[in-house]
Amino acid sequence: MSLLGREVFWPPADELTEVAERIRARLGEWPAAATRWRICLTPPESPAAQDLIVFTDAHDVDVEALERGGAAVLEAHGDRVTLTRGGDRFVLEGERSDDWLAALAAFLDCNFEPHDALVLALAWRTGDDARDDAWPVDFATFPRVGDLPPAPEPGFPSCPDKLGLYPVLPSGEWIERVLDLGVVTAQLRRKSNDADDLQREIERSVAAGRRHAAQLFINDHWRAAIAAGAYGVHLGQEDVQTADLNAIARAGLRLGLSTHGYYEMLRALHFGASYLALGAVFPTTTKVMPTKPQGLARLRRYVQLLAGRVPLVAIGGIDGNVIGDVLATGVGSAAVVRAVTEAPDTAAAVSSLQQKFARQC
Repeated sequence: MSLLGREVFWPPADELTEVAERIRARLGEWPAAATRWRICLTPPESPAAQDLIVFTDAHDVDVEALERGGAAVLEAHGDRVTLTRGGDRFVLEGERSDDWLAALAAFLDCNFEPHDALVLALAWRTGDDARDDAWPVDFATFPRVGDLPPAPEPGFPSCPDKLGLYPVLPSGEWIERVLDLGVVTAQLRRKSNDADDLQREIERSVAAGRRHAAQLFINDHWRAAIAAGAYGVHLGQEDVQTADLNAIARAGLRLGLSTHGYYEMLRALHFGASYLALGAVFPTTTKVMPTKPQGLARLRRYVQLLAGRVPLVAIGGIDGNVIGDVLATGVGSAAVVRAVTEAPDTAAAVSSLQQKFARQC
């Protein structure tokens, strides 16, 4: 876990390394970082994939040339920091402490991706390492995501703070079956390119949701969800670029957004999402995930930061064996897939999962 004796900064910066080591020692045990990042205070002659090259003075930067060498580039000017990596840009705005670069090194060593480590580094305040719990959990210190379009007006309606057991199901028949068993929150995730099939399944699911006064979300197909009068839609981060969020909000639908770390959580909050899905907590085979599993330790920190601010749903690889540990983090809802759809006895599986929630209340 020690940063001493490693090339954390280039050129070598003993004082920064010592501060980073002190911060890292207060952050607790985390899995070993998959990449030994090097924070370059000046551009190296041969940039490499593990390099984050920092520019703090206002001058022209040939970002593309540095990226061709595989490096990432950090430009910090005033209250604005931009990370460019692999063609992606992550823009954050907010106050920076004197220790932000040392904190960045420490959070990178905790195995966070650079854009999430940067969020935490900007939330860090000098002297935080003297607190009993040094981890940043004061939302007021966190940066904002920059260069985003305005949030929809009016905003999205709210959801209950605790959505409870949240099965994600493949068909209207499954939605009916599970709602008949007393589940009050569910999502239709229909994998089909047949427009007629999608319309039928969405309308059937929405009708079941109305009969049971349930919170029924439609995955991805926001136009059809609006047409059917669904309770809400669930979108991925990539869908925010293409979906008409204003149309969804004007129709009075709730919006759930998938997130996979701090940066995406802040982005989702900007758009006023009705709930955030946090995942994937564990490895999952139900879909290809863009990021590695988050784990319970990260989930616990996310809940500490966001509980009471927005409803939270844990998702990814959750079944009856682990749901108790998931709920112990304080998250108010857990999405499940195979724990219901592949159970030999659906009613028994739902009852058992519901009892886990009841014990947490």
